[in-house]
Amino acid sequence: MDHGRVNPAMKLDDQGIKGLGQVYYNLMEPALIQEALMAGEGTLGNGGAFLVTTGKFTGRSPKDKHIVRTDNVADHIWWENNAEMSVQGFDALYDEMIAHMSGGTYHVQDLFGGADPEHRLDVRVVTELAWHGLFIRTMLRRPERAELDTFAPEWTIINCPTFKADPERHNCRSETVITMNFERKMILIGGTEYAGENKKSVFTLLNYLLVDKGIMPMHCSANHANGNPVDTAVFFGLSGTGKTTLSADPNRTLIGDDEHGWSERGTFNFEGGCYAKTINLSAEAEPEIFATTEKFGTVIENMVFDAETKELDFEDDSLTANMRCAYPLHYISNASDSALGGHPKNIIMLTCDAFGVLPPIARLTPAQAMYHFLSGFTSKVAGTERGVTEPEPTFSTCFGAPFMPRRPEEYGNLLRGKIAKHGATCWLVNTGWTGGAYGTGNRMPIKATRALLTAALDGSLSESTFRKDPNFGFDVPVTVANVDAGLLDPRSTWDDKAAYDAQASKLVEMFAGNFAQYVPHIDDDVRACAIS
Repeated sequence: MDHGRVNPAMKLDDQGIKGLGQVYYNLMEPALIQEALMAGEGTLGNGGAFLVTTGKFTGRSPKDKHIVRTDNVADHIWWENNAEMSVQGFDALYDEMIAHMSGGTYHVQDLFGGADPEHRLDVRVVTELAWHGLFIRTMLRRPERAELDTFAPEWTIINCPTFKADPERHNCRSETVITMNFERKMILIGGTEYAGENKKSVFTLLNYLLVDKGIMPMHCSANHANGNPVDTAVFFGLSGTGKTTLSADPNRTLIGDDEHGWSERGTFNFEGGCYAKTINLSAEAEPEIFATTEKFGTVIENMVFDAETKELDFEDDSLTANMRCAYPLHYISNASDSALGGHPKNIIMLTCDAFGVLPPIARLTPAQAMYHFLSGFTSKVAGTERGVTEPEPTFSTCFGAPFMPRRPEEYGNLLRGKIAKHGATCWLVNTGWTGGAYGTGNRMPIKATRALLTAALDGSLSESTFRKDPNFGFDVPVTVANVDAGLLDPRSTWDDKAAYDAQASKLVEMFAGNFAQYVPHIDDDVRACAIS
């Protein structure tokens, strides 16, 4: 279906964005790739994938994200977590960016943020790079041609990598800038070619707007039982915890891999594509994701490849360990056509505990679920960053602090209310270490994790006998079919029980220390979970 529109319902000139040169509206994938190749932006890979590098920025720049302090949002932003920009700084930034763009060639994509027609956001994305247009067209929801005839953007994103901000004039931190203005309904991105900034800007925006509609925005993957959307599960988790891998279950239908909303009607994906890490990706372990790397229109970011054969090297991380592929959701065979699900029946919170303390699975009360949601715990291990010689805790509230414009308690209370209303069962799943900390113990067996998740999702785990964990107070199953009973008691897997006790005490103190910031803002039952 031809979505190319020479004369859209609303042009940039109609929005007051004037002076640009050639503007292409809603080109489809073949035309976008052609434009990108003509501009020398990348290389055509095997199967029609598009291979690009993003320069010095191979990941997001969270310290360069800003929100403009306008009267309509000033009292609702979590300013301790979000750098502010003055109205004057934004106005100067906008004027100078548009002047910089004068006479240039730009690409416009009119897209939806959200699969639910009742709650989706109409977003216009203006990109200097044709391949950025391809990327965001892949990642957001693509309107039908008839919908483009009347498309009127509620928000506009302008991304111009060649523009360099001036911290003094623009009230920002560096030459790189990502800033959001709720009064002008506009996002400006400059000084970085990393395409993920486009995607996460929309997620951050929805994380603010949807709360006022009583919709829970979630940094999670989601799936449902085949043929039964009522049996929906969501998987919260930070990078490296298994969020994408564990939700990709051939026996269940994939709703999405990263961003979702929970409305009064159920679960819906914000996106129309997936953005998967490709380091050490293999056809054996993840055949469908691997196959997308040689499909037409997939964007391959920062991967080393053979100049002649275009064969990708999945082990060479010399450009970055954050190498990725962006592909449309329909490239996965068991993906949902509608990207809609029911109210979550099970909520899985994934953590990678490198301290070897947490059990492989635990059942959480609603108060405990809010506690662990606000904590957002995982851990760094030695070798992942310079200077890290032993496990280090990482607490990213709501499992996505960089994308949270409001205070964490707003999201926590909203989640807790929905859990109570719809009767979701909550589980904490540790995909980290057992039998000792990182360097001594072993990684939790993936086969055991999958067996535990299967039991949780089919309801059989709830029928098990549970014990009370002495460190965190949650319920831990004593026996589960097809899982070594010893694995369920992490203390028993350690040779040195005193060492386990010391490590557990240390981790509990870390949790309590981090959680102290939320104590003044929460109810007594959640506060009681902050064991010290």
